Amino acid sequence: MSSPEEYMLPCLNKKLFGIDCMGCGMQRSIALIAQGDFIGAFHMYPAIYTLLLLLAVIVVNYFRKFKNAYKIIITLAVINGVIILGNFIFKTFIN
Repeated sequence: MSSPEEYMLPCLNKKLFGIDCMGCGMQRSIALIAQGDFIGAFHMYPAIYTLLLLLAVIVVNYFRKFKNAYKIIITLAVINGVIILGNFIFKTFIN
């Protein structure tokens, strides 16, 4: 039986420069969610759940417009940006 990691795209940034990009870990995190390892998915990529929530809000709003959707989407996007940037800084400079 093959592992999902065999089919994952390599990080070009990591291959060329030797450092993780801001999206490194997202594919593995999604694979961990599919396997039921929700805590491992968070440790792999902390923004995964807020990104999934943002995606869900965008999809629901696309099919059924609701009040304050724009504010919710912008707020979630800012939260995701902070989490992604914070995780990148932590992985790159602190860890």
